[in-house]
Amino acid sequence: MNRTRNLVYCPNMIRLNVQDAKTHLSRYLAQVEAGEVVVLCRRNVAIAEIRRIDPGRTEPRRTGVMSERHPGWQVPASFDDPLPEWLLDAFDGGGR
Repeated sequence: MNRTRNLVYCPNMIRLNVQDAKTHLSRYLAQVEAGEVVVLCRRNVAIAEIRRIDPGRTEPRRTGVMSERHPGWQVPASFDDPLPEWLLDAFDGGGR
């Protein structure tokens, strides 16, 4: 079974050969940070893509949102208690 992935051509991708990437890496990384996708090629054959990684959340996640949507709801006092053995066993595949 052939599991190769086809490269989808996108006109706003930057295509460059490895030598050019080595020579001007900082320039291309700045463009990647700005949202561009860089396709690295060896002898004009695409071999890899470089794309920006989502920076993710920078602020801590808010707690208490449930109480805003459902007034009167509270986190039970037992919330942080250890899980019962039967439930822990189920995670290990023993609860079949």
